[in-house]
Amino acid sequence: QVQLVESGGGLVQAGGSLRLSCAASGSIFGFEVVGWYRQAPGKQREVVATITSGVSINYADSVKGRFTISGDNAKNTISLQMNSLKPEDTAVYYCNAKRAWLNVWGQGTQVTVSS
Repeated sequence: QVQLVESGGGLVQAGGSLRLSCAASGSIFGFEVVGWYRQAPGKQREVVATITSGVSINYADSVKGRFTISGDNAKNTISLQMNSLKPEDTAVYYCNAKRAWLNVWGQGTQVTVSS
């Protein structure tokens, strides 16, 4: 059973950058979709960026051109490089791996962007 642990969150000023990392206790090979999601207070959890079948990358419109998702098979990690951060990016960011009915989530890491 795969477990996911996020790290790298923190407080940053608008325009700054953060790099989030998701470490998997086991291989994420075989999962159809891996990626990052976020949830702001009072809001539903939303997709930030995903990698499908290891080759297809998709970003939410709100982060295109600013965020970059990447995976490292050797290290079993999924990273999210966040540049040009905006206050509206403030949320708890969650790593996720999905295979059919199996949906694995990390504990989340807080990202706060001040103006």
